[in-house]
Amino acid sequence: MMDGKPSIVFAHGIWADGSCFSKVIPTLQAEGHEVISSQYGLNTFEDDVATTLRSLGRVSSPAILVGHSYGGSVISAAGTDDRVVGLVFIAALAPDDGETSQTQLDNYPPTDVFKGVEVADGRIWLTPDGVEAFAGDLTPAEKKLVWATHYAPAADLFTHAVHGAAWKSKPSWYIVAQNDRTIQPDLERFFAQRMNATTTELPTSHVAMLADPEGVLEVIHAAVASVQEMAGAPA
Repeated sequence: MMDGKPSIVFAHGIWADGSCFSKVIPTLQAEGHEVISSQYGLNTFEDDVATTLRSLGRVSSPAILVGHSYGGSVISAAGTDDRVVGLVFIAALAPDDGETSQTQLDNYPPTDVFKGVEVADGRIWLTPDGVEAFAGDLTPAEKKLVWATHYAPAADLFTHAVHGAAWKSKPSWYIVAQNDRTIQPDLERFFAQRMNATTTELPTSHVAMLADPEGVLEVIHAAVASVQEMAGAPA
């Protein structure tokens, strides 16, 4: 039985770090949740999953994992851990066991954001033009901050196979970003349907948690309420 509120562990995507959830973390903390945002290096998929599992160990169980973009691949693997009771995907990849992050992307036309990247020193860097496709509905100041703080992934990161698909056994929620120019919205809908997720669509760019934090919080709150109800815990 769950004694209190579940913890929340965030997993970020590429061109970001854990601070990309800064608009939703304070509210969840104020509501009494233990919250941690994994800070991984985007060097290898295995290392990123391992870091997320270590982050799980820094909060009380049970926990809900929340993954944005590539972070969806991370929580699909890390979410098989027994400490995890639910998954929230934000405009996220959700590979099946044995697939790579790139597998499903290849089935859809290239997105605008990849016209605004540069490969250098073995990493994939976002250009200022790429920021417009990545986070076009943020304010000019916020877009400059996204570019200044973006963290480039290893060039082969998306080719690493995922081991485990937690969404097959854990309750899942999915946020489709309707105006996404990084991951095709129809691909997001495919992932949501395949995992039989409770699905919400928001009229945002790829970075829904920055563009519409209240909408994202509503979905996280729904996930919290559901896992508490299933566990028979007080709200």
